[in-house]
Amino acid sequence: MAGAVRLVLEEGKTIGAVSRDLDLTPSSLANWVRHAQADRTKGRTGLTTAEREELARLRKDNRILAEERDILKKAAAFFAKQSR
Repeated sequence: MAGAVRLVLEEGKTIGAVSRDLDLTPSSLANWVRHAQADRTKGRTGLTTAEREELARLRKDNRILAEERDILKKAAAFFAKQSR
């Protein structure tokens, strides 16, 4: 992966040419190049690798918290019914 990205960014080869030469899909190589550019510019051109990892972690945490909240809502409703 790093070698393919280097060919595009440092040697000026096209994504199409590199993907054909290395038997990669152009879309995958384009994503790798975009991510590498974001890392090199410290996020000015997109999310850095660290930011993408943090975003994935935060989305997972948010999903878990939403599930826990829903469980607590159901439990509160259940116990409210039981106390009547």
